[in-house]
Amino acid sequence: MAAEDILKQLADWLQNFSMQYGYLGIFLISLLGSMSIFFPIPYTVVLFTLGSIETFNPILIALASGLGSAIGEFSGYLLGLGGRRVVSEKGRRNVEFLLKVFGRYGALAIFIFALTPLPDDLLFIPLGVMRYGFLKAFIPAFLGKICMSLIIVYSGRFMVGIIRDIFGIESDLTSAIIGTAVALILLAIVFTLMFKVDWKKTLEKHMKPERGGARENKK
Repeated sequence: MAAEDILKQLADWLQNFSMQYGYLGIFLISLLGSMSIFFPIPYTVVLFTLGSIETFNPILIALASGLGSAIGEFSGYLLGLGGRRVVSEKGRRNVEFLLKVFGRYGALAIFIFALTPLPDDLLFIPLGVMRYGFLKAFIPAFLGKICMSLIIVYSGRFMVGIIRDIFGIESDLTSAIIGTAVALILLAIVFTLMFKVDWKKTLEKHMKPERGGARENKK
């Protein structure tokens, strides 16, 4: 089966799904999609496609998806709670490092992970191991997921309009298929850039000058 046929079937299914289940369906797909350890569902593609359908309210899509995906991410948090006793020595060192980071940047780090394509499970599993406060983690995660969903939904809506203008395509379905393909390519590029960054070294580099400055102030 050609890639174009697969995308067309996916678009058809998403459109039927959206008409049948509405915002509740968006919540459920986002919930399962964020539980990536168990259900690797590409729910961001769903959001992008639904964003191109004008009968849906982008803000309501973002709220439904933000709540579902924020709750879903805590499957990793619960896994961390359950696996606390079997953490290896290397894992303990990573937890100690994260504890230092979260002592200063906890809410901000969670918000950034929720907002960007950074792998959420790499954050929420250690949060469970650290027994980080549930509400302290959930609120910034929820806000980050809402912002991420808004960006994706409005990207889908504006992308369809741009594709129509550039290629002269009148069909919403064809525009949505092309827009989804473009979004997947851009997402792959972002993921590649994200994974090439050594986040531990980057954070430590920015934290050391602050610690040095604090020592100088004490003197």
